[in-house]
Amino acid sequence: MHPALAVALAYVVGSIPAAYIAGRMGGVDLRKHGSGNLGATNVIRVLGTKIGLAVFAFDVAKGALPTLLLPRVVTGGWPPELMAIACGIAAIVGHTRPVFLRFGRGGKGVATAAGVFLALAPVPTLLVLVVFAVVLLSSGYVSLGSLVSATMLPILIAVTLGLRSPVFALSALVAIFVFWTHRANIARLRRGEEHRFGKPGTSPPRVAAALAIGAIIILAVLVAARFA
Repeated sequence: MHPALAVALAYVVGSIPAAYIAGRMGGVDLRKHGSGNLGATNVIRVLGTKIGLAVFAFDVAKGALPTLLLPRVVTGGWPPELMAIACGIAAIVGHTRPVFLRFGRGGKGVATAAGVFLALAPVPTLLVLVVFAVVLLSSGYVSLGSLVSATMLPILIAVTLGLRSPVFALSALVAIFVFWTHRANIARLRRGEEHRFGKPGTSPPRVAAALAIGAIIILAVLVAARFA
C-alpha cells in the first residue's frame, strides 16, 4: 500500500462519527444536545453510560487500529514508526474534523489519541489512563482528567523512550492540541462552572489538582534523574 493511501485510510477510519451515529440511533443530534460535542462524554450525558462507554471504546479503537496495522502493509521504504505516527495523526484529525460530517466539528480527539498512543507506547499510555481515572473519580471532571493526562503522557514517554523519540514529539504536540480543544473547559474550570459527573456543586477540583501536581512533580524528578 502506498504511504499516502495508508494515511488517507487512517483519516477515513478516524472520521467515523460513532457519537453522531449513536445519537441518531437514539433519535437525537448530539451536536444540538448537551455540550454539543461529538465525544463519549457527551454521549454519556445525553444517552447514558453504556452507550457512552461503547462510543469511547470505538473511538479508542479507531485510533489504535490504523496506527498498529496500516504501517505493516505500507511499501516504499518508510520507517514503520514514522508511518505509524503519520497514520495516528490522520486518525486524530479525522475524529476532530470528520469527512462524513462535511469536515464539521467532531470530538476533541482525546479518546482517539489514547488509542494512537496505546499502539505507539502502551505502558506509558496505560499509566496515564490510570491517572485519568483517579482524577475523574476524585474530582468528577472529565476535562480535568484529559488535561492532566495530556500533560503527563509526554513526561512518561520521555522517561521510557527518551526525548529524541518521535513519539515524544508527537505526545508534546498532542498535549498542546488537547489544551487548545479544551480552552472553553479550562475557562469553566477556573470559574467553577464546569460540568461534573456524579458529584453535585461546582467547587474547584482541589483534590484532583493536588494529586495531579504531586504526580507531575514525581515524574519531573524521574525525568531529571533519567537524563542527568
